Amino acid sequence: MARILIVDDSPTEMYKLTGILEKHGHEVLKAENGADGVALARQEKPDAVLMDIVMPGLNGFQATRQLAKDPDTSAIPVIIVTTKDQDTDKVWGTRQGARDYLTKPLEEDALLRTLDAVLAR
Repeated sequence: MARILIVDDSPTEMYKLTGILEKHGHEVLKAENGADGVALARQEKPDAVLMDIVMPGLNGFQATRQLAKDPDTSAIPVIIVTTKDQDTDKVWGTRQGARDYLTKPLEEDALLRTLDAVLAR
């Protein structure tokens, strides 16, 4: 199926997201912070990125903005996956270039529907 990059500093979230994606046939790439996520996205060109917001160093908003502004990665859809559920966070995320915004805890069906939608565009 698709190659999905997960950028999240939580081992628990990484484990849960990886399990869901692999169960549905996706290949998973992993990065534990925003800077590594941006570097891996530039190198591997995944089909989509699942981006946490609250991470040490380069946060998810900053990493999303870097990917969206870089001609080499701007076509890769970023889905923000975070516990931050304020409307202002969602607006800010889309302004940084995210294609969609999901809040944790994630429902498997919601993740798969959103992923299918951004990959179809």
